[in-house]
Amino acid sequence: MTLYMYQASYTAKSMAAQLLEPRDPVEEIRPALEDLGAKILVAAFPFGEYDLLVVYEAPDDMTAASVAMAIAAAGEVKSGKTTRLLSGQEWLESLRKRRIVTMRKAHSPRDPLWTGGCNQVKNELAEIG
Repeated sequence: MTLYMYQASYTAKSMAAQLLEPRDPVEEIRPALEDLGAKILVAAFPFGEYDLLVVYEAPDDMTAASVAMAIAAAGEVKSGKTTRLLSGQEWLESLRKRRIVTMRKAHSPRDPLWTGGCNQVKNELAEIG
């Protein structure tokens, strides 16, 4: 599953309602996310620009878009932002791929080191899977 971070700012009306009747907004949105095939991993209430931060797993970008739309449709947030996150493994793979691109640029096909570089690239690609 893919990781996403959703950040939201409440409307003044929503914040006023929460002050009058405190409730856990994460528990209120959890069923909607689960109905869409997403799973909340962590939620918190940061200081600053956003009032709510949720990190969740979803099968794909379309599901993440649906999550954002479902939350927006409830009318409780004035702004929301979804960010695709890389897992640790995805981050490492991206670093390895960048190294391969750098190696390819460093050696041209006319360079005697090119053949050796190609073999190294093949080996590194095989490690990535």
